[in-house]
Amino acid sequence: MDYILEIENISKSYGGIKALVDVSISCVKGEIHAIVGENGAGKSTLIKAVSGAVSFDSGVIKISGIPYQKLTPKQSKDLGIEVIYQEFNLVDSLSAAENIFLGEKIGRFVDHRILEARALELFKRFDVKIDPKRPVMYLSPAEKQIIEISKAIYKQARIIIMDEPTSPLTNKEADRLLNIVKELKQSGITIIYITHRLDEVYKICDRVTILRDGRKINTLNLSDTTKKTLIELMVGREVQNTERHETYVSDVEMLKVEHLYGNGLKDINFSLRKGEILGFFGLVGAGRTELMRMIFGADHKIKGNTYVKEQLVDIKSPEKAMSLGIGLIPEDRKEQGCFLEMSVKWNVVVTSLKAISKMLFVDPHQEQEISDRMIDSLRIKTYGSSQLVKNLSGGNQQKVAIAKMLALESEILIFDEPTRGIDVGARFEIYQLMIELVKQGKSIIMVSSDMEELIGMSDRVLVLCEKTLSGELMKHEFSRSKILELASSVKGLSL
Repeated sequence: MDYILEIENISKSYGGIKALVDVSISCVKGEIHAIVGENGAGKSTLIKAVSGAVSFDSGVIKISGIPYQKLTPKQSKDLGIEVIYQEFNLVDSLSAAENIFLGEKIGRFVDHRILEARALELFKRFDVKIDPKRPVMYLSPAEKQIIEISKAIYKQARIIIMDEPTSPLTNKEADRLLNIVKELKQSGITIIYITHRLDEVYKICDRVTILRDGRKINTLNLSDTTKKTLIELMVGREVQNTERHETYVSDVEMLKVEHLYGNGLKDINFSLRKGEILGFFGLVGAGRTELMRMIFGADHKIKGNTYVKEQLVDIKSPEKAMSLGIGLIPEDRKEQGCFLEMSVKWNVVVTSLKAISKMLFVDPHQEQEISDRMIDSLRIKTYGSSQLVKNLSGGNQQKVAIAKMLALESEILIFDEPTRGIDVGARFEIYQLMIELVKQGKSIIMVSSDMEELIGMSDRVLVLCEKTLSGELMKHEFSRSKILELASSVKGLSL
């Protein structure tokens, strides 16, 4: 077997915490090798060990059969290893071309015309049109991803490690990136592909290695394993299928909007019933998040009526929405859902401060009681309520964002992309939480671009196209093709 990379019995500890324990992985030249696992499984530490960013305590890394007891970042790059991290390593003020060739000695003087011509050659290879003169700060996440890949190709990388490469991309951009990854494989480059998105693993990868709690669980051929088996190996327990068969929908109307206009949206009409999970789908630009922000009062409507429990209400601010029992868990939990530099306790109670304050002082006993109750009921994995939210995993940050709204005893919860960017174990915990909430009589609006999630969790699905509702599907009508057909053609809908 022509192994280009062999990781043999690598271990790494931080104090008393074992991040990697005797991990061994071999990669064949020209293969796409997925590495999957929950947050904390050891994926990031493994990347850093191979790239030379951290020194490993024991073991050896072989590149083309040559063993290395340790690696420096320069050594790793000289050996043809490039890492494309989730956070792009680009200089925003420099152009696309300048970023690709940054740090490279090209002649005695920099000739920008040559740089730009070489950049265009690289872009042509990937069939993309990017202005090489354009500053990176003005490029989309997908274009920045292409710049990172172009840098690696220019440096004649033999091994490219991609860490969650599609997480900031739209579905269409992600599909284009997957095609580029397959093209890199055809040219003989080895790809180590790290992702939470198992659909992508099955689309493009040859083999997969599963890590759990810093240990290698197994390496499998994708053709020999099912997604369910893969998930169970990742989380260490049997998991339920996404699809749920029970329903808790009643005839009680909790929310209704009539002829809603604003935020670019036109004539929106729908209702939400008690105990229902109402799914919303739409392609990029369809107006899903804009609609949710308008319902929540974060953005203003132009006209239209909103009813909560059959009472006409005027929601002009999030404060008003929350006072009516409406809670929003936003798509971007880091920027909008949580205060990362504050504690779990502070985040959980911040929306409830009026209720637990006397005069100007917060009741510390009530504050702690609410925080402890939410940590326990949502099974938030934390060292304590004083831990900073920035130090939690993505799934636990999402639970904190949910806890903030549940602490208000919200009866209507809007989940905007509830599982985006979180590991598969936390994903199923969020699903179970949502099911428990509707079982308790709460109502959920779920915006999702994950088709499996949408079909598996929703009681009904409403589809947006070009910022108006184009269709409604009941549970027995759900199919990918029907949802996508409605998402790409406006038919008009009045409910």
